Amino acid sequence: MAAICLGVLCAAPARAQSADGRTSGTPLSGPPAWATAWAGSVQGPYPVGNPSAQPDQSFAFPNPAEGARDQTLRLVLRPDMWGREARLRISNAFGTRPLTLDGVHAGLHLGGAALVPGTNRPVRFGGQDRVTVPPGGEAWSDPVALPFAADPDAALLAGRKLAVSLHVVGVSGPMTWHAKALQTSYATAPGAGAHGTDEGEAAFPYSTASWFFLDAVDMAVSAPTPVVVAFGDSITDGTASTMNGDDRWPDVLSRRLHARLGNRVSVVNAGIGGNQVVGPAEYGPHKPFPGGPSALSRLDRDVIGLSGVASVIWLEGVNDFSRNGEATLEAVQAGMREGVARLRAGIPGVRVIGATLTSAKGSSSPAHGHPEQDEKRRGLNAFVRESGLFDGVVDFDAATLDPASGGLRPEMVPESTTGGKGDRLHPNRAGYLAMGSGIDLGVVLRGR
Repeated sequence: MAAICLGVLCAAPARAQSADGRTSGTPLSGPPAWATAWAGSVQGPYPVGNPSAQPDQSFAFPNPAEGARDQTLRLVLRPDMWGREARLRISNAFGTRPLTLDGVHAGLHLGGAALVPGTNRPVRFGGQDRVTVPPGGEAWSDPVALPFAADPDAALLAGRKLAVSLHVVGVSGPMTWHAKALQTSYATAPGAGAHGTDEGEAAFPYSTASWFFLDAVDMAVSAPTPVVVAFGDSITDGTASTMNGDDRWPDVLSRRLHARLGNRVSVVNAGIGGNQVVGPAEYGPHKPFPGGPSALSRLDRDVIGLSGVASVIWLEGVNDFSRNGEATLEAVQAGMREGVARLRAGIPGVRVIGATLTSAKGSSSPAHGHPEQDEKRRGLNAFVRESGLFDGVVDFDAATLDPASGGLRPEMVPESTTGGKGDRLHPNRAGYLAMGSGIDLGVVLRGR
């Protein structure tokens, strides 16, 4: 089946889902076709990671080795587009014991941990209200109808958030998570039982700035809906942007694309704070690293395994050149060549866009800002611009660089959520706005 195109933007055909939730190479013979509307790349077992604005988690999860215990998580997320049906991907990628969930529900978020009355719907797996995911595994849910999204193109749905409730049966063990959600979600007390049916917030006293177990949401689409994946590290994940503000650079890009294409495009964020292209050499639940597994080792799950991917914007490498990585420029260049080749093999027709690295010069982080890092950064930027490897280039360095200092522009430094002085590594809201606003939509939309 050939790729399907919307104007000049093409999407790969949807792949069929088997009874166990895996995708195959066989295109769906009829509706629904699926497009990923949200992703939260899992990075390891809680609490190893780099969260931002994290509340004290010791009351919700007093024993990290035990994880969640007979309690309900209400995870709040913003789908980038809507459909009449959704499906959820549950991950136990970094768990060490089987994860059993029941009482899974999805509803329209109202505020706090509360739902819009009447919107909450049960989610099933293979027709059952319970699913067990083995260590290292994942499971797709059955399609769940979203009556409140009966008109997915309705302007008033844009930007609304979905609340997904998961009840952990027994003890989860180490929890597979995405640390830096920059979005508040909620949890009941340990031992509180199943509260996924609750529309109110009384049962959810604890908050978290992370997502657990859930790592992708697809929406059913009846028209071509290309998915753009933002793939990278903390500068894609959104460090120093505004908590609950949805003002990372992928969010800015999303709003620009939706202004042009309405509900017929999706931008999803596959960034992980601290991530590297080629490091660490080893990763697993018993040997975790705060930046998660390397980009190359998570490429299949976090990009190729998503639905309807048409374009990938890859911004990464600064952590490889930090004191935490110490990779050579040649190793990162080789890693990018390998990654691009795998993307093109795994997603026929995909458009892979390289992004230049923003400056870390003068950073207050002990791992960043040294001259060797900046020399390698500039070398990688030349490679991204000049090698011909990529189908297009986004020049984030040009959008954020202060020519006088060689670092970030001064107005892009102060931290947006805490009001701190910033670390001169992560752009703030002003920086992300410049990055997202400076992307030539033709680079994202045009065919090769």
